[in-house]
Amino acid sequence: MEMQTKNQLAAAAQGPTAPMTMIQALRSAMDVMLARDPNVVVYGQDVGYFGGVFRCTEGLQAKYGKSRVFDAPISEGGIVGTAIGMAAYGLRPVVEVQFADYFYPASDQIVSEAARLRYRSAGDFTAPLTIRMPCGGGIYGGQTHSQSPEALFTHVCGIRTVMPSNPYDAKGLLISCIENDDPVIFLEPKRLYNGPFDGHPDQPVVPWSAHPMGLVPEGYYSVPLESASVFRPGADLTVLTYGTMVFVSEAAAKEAGIDAEIIDLRSLWPLDLETLVASVKKTGRCVVVHEATRTSGFGAELVSLVQEHCFYHLQAPIERVAGWDTPYPHAQEWAYFPGPQRVAAAMRRAMEE
Repeated sequence: MEMQTKNQLAAAAQGPTAPMTMIQALRSAMDVMLARDPNVVVYGQDVGYFGGVFRCTEGLQAKYGKSRVFDAPISEGGIVGTAIGMAAYGLRPVVEVQFADYFYPASDQIVSEAARLRYRSAGDFTAPLTIRMPCGGGIYGGQTHSQSPEALFTHVCGIRTVMPSNPYDAKGLLISCIENDDPVIFLEPKRLYNGPFDGHPDQPVVPWSAHPMGLVPEGYYSVPLESASVFRPGADLTVLTYGTMVFVSEAAAKEAGIDAEIIDLRSLWPLDLETLVASVKKTGRCVVVHEATRTSGFGAELVSLVQEHCFYHLQAPIERVAGWDTPYPHAQEWAYFPGPQRVAAAMRRAMEE
């Protein structure tokens, strides 16, 4: 695929590389930034000694000490609130909310403080903090460990929302987020932590070591924010998606026999509108795919943008595939999860018009 080839070439040009899972790539990003910038600190629940519930920070406290990488009480509001204060006074905190489902107690700090600080201070203060959150389903986590709340953040002006789909992007985007002066919500699809997932739970797991996107430079590099990528070039229709659904959409296109151009948003907001518009104008058909709840999900914004900018190029109504308007069910995980069958059906409908 075009994106994979570009990543391999870019990785080769950026020095020594190594196969990495997304967990290892995220850890490498924090390792690089802790070494480069003494103002970077990393903390959250079980982030220090234990290395995080998914081991994304494993070994960092031993390497950088308890003043740079440390544990916090079980208080999401306290974690984010202290990070805002640190950021306002020159530090660059990278904090972890153990699951995206648990961010709600920190909502006021994120929305009313972090997102507004630059504006309310007329630019005198910024809040350069990054809030990491594992998100999404596919791991039998049930209703309180499987949510995809990205639309709640993209609605708030003043914060950035980012979601990588592979180890190469995960490291490069996280470095860009830490260096950015805006507060960033960095969502990590936990089903992708150890390998790409195409939506078929009955098939063997593919490790990142067997995938081109698992080849990651060991040192410093960055992936620009607000830059979508053409994950798979195609001519029949455009799929706008992100996170785990990138690989589900790839599987759906293959199974449906449709030459789909798959756009991986990477930065959800602000987003790379130019790449999205160029693709839809080229293909004339569009399918929007995300795992989150359908109603008022981020897909609704994508549909609106496509209609606004590409109306006269569209040859068929825009299709949307998403999670259902219910809590994420534990017993019916794969009935909720937007798998390849549902995505392929939407592709076929878009091609019939």
